[in-house]
Amino acid sequence: MSKTEPRVALVTGASSGIGLVTAKALRRDGYRVFGTSRKPMSDTPDGITMLICDVTDDASVQAVVDDVLSRTGQIDLLVNNAGIGLLGGAEESSAAQAKAVFDVNVFGVLRMTNAVLPAMRRQQKGRIINLSSILGLIPAPYNALYASTKHAIEGYSESLDHEVRTQGIRVVLVEPGATRTSFEENLTRPDQPLPVYETIRAYAETQMREVIEKGDAPEVVAAAVVRAANAASPKRRYTAGKAAAQVRFMRRFLPESFVDKNLRKFSRLPD
Repeated sequence: MSKTEPRVALVTGASSGIGLVTAKALRRDGYRVFGTSRKPMSDTPDGITMLICDVTDDASVQAVVDDVLSRTGQIDLLVNNAGIGLLGGAEESSAAQAKAVFDVNVFGVLRMTNAVLPAMRRQQKGRIINLSSILGLIPAPYNALYASTKHAIEGYSESLDHEVRTQGIRVVLVEPGATRTSFEENLTRPDQPLPVYETIRAYAETQMREVIEKGDAPEVVAAAVVRAANAASPKRRYTAGKAAAQVRFMRRFLPESFVDKNLRKFSRLPD
């Protein structure tokens, strides 16, 4: 994307954490930035226009995209960041709870993407950046449903990129590792917890909190998004942070048995 052209970015889940820091980084990079949140928020002092959007609602998604287009006439960049977590044994969640997580993390991305594609096609240019995770690359005990949504985003994004590339549109993945945000404070808990998982679930929650405390700053992820947004010939995937790069290397090049053993050791699961 040319630095001389006016560029418009729409960032979902921009009320805090990675979304807010990413929106600010794009604003500094010269984008006119619109961020979304589920509840009303004032525009930020540094020029980010905040709009209400519920990514689980078709009408809400279309309304926010129409609003941005009515103000600017274009959307050059969509950053699909909105998402929720769920920690617990896979068996501990009802189908309804699993559907709710997928509705935000997967179908929310699909709704936003489908809403912006017609405008990007008319422009004959556009970029969509989907926030995945290193948990989209590896198994994640006690994060099975969350990891499943990220595995889905990986396959969806890479496939869609092939479909729209000839229309001047690229779809790119950014894969953060543990990031210092309030993510763990907003985790969904299982709606049908079982005693058999209680002890290890508690450990998994403590472990997640410790890992996040030692994780990358959200600015690391935001920098990866800006690189992905501005690259003339973008890569399909951008890892964000040293730990994410190590996990990606491990998954791609090391034997599956080695990965399995170390994952179980990390999760305090017996061989």
